[in-house]
Order: sequence, then C-alpha cells, then structure tokens
Amino acid sequence: MGDLIVRAKELEKESEKKLGGWGFFYYKEPEYEEAAHLLHEAANCYTAAKCWDEAGATYIKLAECHLKTKLKHEFAANSYIYAAICYQSKQNIEKVIDSLEKAAELFEKGLETVPGNQCNQNAAKRYREIAERYESKQNSENAIEFYEKSAQLFEKAQLLMSANHCNHKAAQHAAQVQRYSKAIKIYEKIASHSLNDSLLKYQAKRYLLDAGICRLCRGDDLDSITKAIERYRKLDPTLSETSECQLLASVAPSFQKEDGAKLKILVSVVMGQASYTCTPKITDYTLVDAFCSSLPQNH
Repeated sequence: MGDLIVRAKELEKESEKKLGGWGFFYYKEPEYEEAAHLLHEAANCYTAAKCWDEAGATYIKLAECHLKTKLKHEFAANSYIYAAICYQSKQNIEKVIDSLEKAAELFEKGLETVPGNQCNQNAAKRYREIAERYESKQNSENAIEFYEKSAQLFEKAQLLMSANHCNHKAAQHAAQVQRYSKAIKIYEKIASHSLNDSLLKYQAKRYLLDAGICRLCRGDDLDSITKAIERYRKLDPTLSETSECQLLASVAPSFQKEDGAKLKILVSVVMGQASYTCTPKITDYTLVDAFCSSLPQNH
C-alpha cells in the first residue's frame, strides 16, 4: 500500500514537469497529453491504495489537463465523474456535487465524438445524481433545481419516462416545501406529456390528482378547483369516470363545508388506509402531510 502511494507521488511530480517550467536555456511548452497519462496512472495508484481524497484531487488535475488536449470535453468529463466516485467513498458530498456538475456542464456543451442525444442523456444523469445528493441532505430547493435540469435534458434526449421521473421528484419536493403553485405546474406538465405517449398515458390521471390535491393544499376556492377539474377532464377525456376524478370532485366541497365525517373518509383514502369503493391508488405520500394539515382544524 505504501509503495503505491510513493509511486503515485512520483508520477504527480513527473506530470508537473511536463506541464511547463524552464529547461536549461529555454521555456518549455506544456506537454498536456504526456502529463495526462502520468496523472491517470497516479490516480489509479491512489485508488488502489484507497486514498480517496488524493485520488479525487488527482482526477480533478487530470480533468483540467484534458481540457487542454484535442478530446478535451470527453476525457475531462469522465475524469470529473471518477473524481466524484472517489469523493463519494469518503462521503465528501460537496466535492461529489462539484465534480458531477462540472462533468454535466461538459456533456451539456457537447462532445466531439458523442452524438447529441447521448450527450444530453449523460448530462441529465449527472444532474439527476446531484439532485439525489441534495435530496439525501434534505435540501429540497436545490433538489428541485437539479431534478428540473435533468428532466429538461432527458426530454431533449427523447427519454420521456426518465424526464417524467425527474419532474415528479421535483414536484414532490416543491409540495414538501409548500411551493404548491410550482408543484401544480409540474404535475400538470407531466400529465400533458404522458397523454402524448401511448405507454405513459394511463399515468396521467395520477398526476392530475396530485395537482388537484396541491390546489387544495394551496387553499384554492371551490370555483377555482371546479374549473381546474373541468380543464383536467378536457385534457384527458377518460378522466371523468376515474376514481381520481371522483375523489377530487368530492374533496373540494367537503373542504368548503368543513364536513368532518366526509373528510375523515377522504383522508383515509389518501393515506391508503380505507376500504373504499373505487379507491384510487395514491403513491405520492409527500402530499399526505400537506393534505392533512390543510384540513379545517376543528375537525
């Protein structure tokens, strides 16, 4: 193990010599490709020795070196990803996020040897990973930002299912921090996109229900909610006969009348605890607490 670390340090020193400085009588031009090769070997040695911080830092140097070569974006992006993997081993989330963001930005700019759709997909995956890191830190605001970035690029790559997943996560976090207007906009967007895809159109009713619940949590009046339900019916003609639509239509007046008995049943339905005719399957439990806290307090 010690030999690997010694070897890694030697390789780093050799790479530094390749990156410029003075010869005996003249200034040396940086030899980026040779330096990159040495840094790659040094990073491998640090990785084998499980010196994760040193390995991550070396991969960052390698990425910066690659940015000076002909295939700069492709190899630099991959080096940043390897750096993120190393930093993840030490649970250094800040450096993981920074490395992944740099990789994503390079993919998003486009690579010389990779098709556009593949670049968008690779960038989207990195942004999704960043969102997941923020999610693990319970940082909903940043999670929303990066899930939306990821979704936009998945859409460009024509991967609608992945885009919907990321948008759904963004909507969940928006609802969690009571940004209901944003959550509604995203849920309605996912529903609209789903209806244009034969494989996903049956999920649209779920997203429209989530949007409706957010409207209730936001405190929309009965007239506004009724108009929203009508818009949802026009958007998805099959919605009228669904349990999702029936639930929304029942919930709205119950909120206005503060019908405690009816609301108790509806809360049980939302939480999946009731045996109820035509009960919709609600899986977005992020909305449950918000839904319950929006109920009239005297019931």
